[in-house]
Amino acid sequence: MKSAASGEWTVDSQKAAPGAAPLATHHRPLTTALIIGYGNPLRSDDGFGWHASRLLAEALAGCNVEVITCHQLTPELAEPLSQSARAVFIDADAEGVPGDIHLRTVAPEAPASFGFTHTCTSSGLLASAQQLYGRCPEAVIVTVTALSFEFGESLSPAVSAALPAVVDRVRQWVGT
Repeated sequence: MKSAASGEWTVDSQKAAPGAAPLATHHRPLTTALIIGYGNPLRSDDGFGWHASRLLAEALAGCNVEVITCHQLTPELAEPLSQSARAVFIDADAEGVPGDIHLRTVAPEAPASFGFTHTCTSSGLLASAQQLYGRCPEAVIVTVTALSFEFGESLSPAVSAALPAVVDRVRQWVGT
């Protein structure tokens, strides 16, 4: 719920999952968007999310957008997701022609098991944000088909060439 006086967002406990108390106890303004770039920057094209999120952090400096760069999706990301109007997940993909860009809508979906963090998914994080904090953002995942997951810190030419288009698409989707 948004406070008219402060413009800050709080969690409305009546909208939380039955029997679950929302964990958000502080007031933090809602960000326009949260961008999460993830992957392994030491495995060539798997580092695509890192490269894209760093370019987006530069391009969106001064905007009401938070950019997180990480190795993998973890449960701790549920809180910042709950505090964003929109979210973009950026990762490499193994399906398709190297350099192809895919944008898909992500809906909250609770995983079958809440086991190890290696199984966190974008849809599972959205479900956690909804259950724990009473809200989740509209979200998409942007992936680029990788050519190589071998050891290395450089992107393949096809994947590197996709970076400007991904930055443009993400900027358009978050409204900047």
